[in-house]
Amino acid sequence: MPDRPPLEVIAEALEKAPERKFRETLELSVNLKDLDLSVPKNRIEEEIPLPHGRGRAARVAVIGSPELLQKVRTVADVVIPGQELDEFAKGARKAVDTIDFFLAEAPLMPTIGKRLGVVLGPRGKMPRPVPPGSDPTNLIRSLQRSVRVRSKGNRTFHAPVGSRGMKPEEIAQNVDALLARITGKLERGRSNIESVYLKTTMGPAVRLW
Repeated sequence: MPDRPPLEVIAEALEKAPERKFRETLELSVNLKDLDLSVPKNRIEEEIPLPHGRGRAARVAVIGSPELLQKVRTVADVVIPGQELDEFAKGARKAVDTIDFFLAEAPLMPTIGKRLGVVLGPRGKMPRPVPPGSDPTNLIRSLQRSVRVRSKGNRTFHAPVGSRGMKPEEIAQNVDALLARITGKLERGRSNIESVYLKTTMGPAVRLW
């Protein structure tokens, strides 16, 4: 089946999905082929910035020293002082599900691994380390418009690319950016993708590739 222009597919997906009482997400479904997914290097695990975000800002938490947290307090969604890790860990399972990305001051990473690894690891949310004394404000802003894509060992995986109410042109640019990043990570690029579909949260899937 020949590729279809993203704008055409987006219009069809929106037309076929009745509007709901909530703001539906538009997501891609990517089907891989000719890859041994038991080999870690063949799996996709990426944090991909979208040109126009996904319709809501991703929530970013920062774990660090008072000096670091003072720099990011106005831009991060959650700040967690390093000395309060034990307290945070008590309710971590519930709290972690409300946060999309974590950053942490590098010296705290071993402690975070011990206290929170069992919660963060399986969810693919282990923090990205940042050097002491740095200012990760720009990184936080990039993550707030990013999505996490994880194929694990599955041939099919999903990734949000926008939401109903965004301009179709914005969603199309997000689609292009995400697919370019994914194909760039695959061993044989586009040849390792069998098909790509687009759908709203509760709507039917429409084939893009």
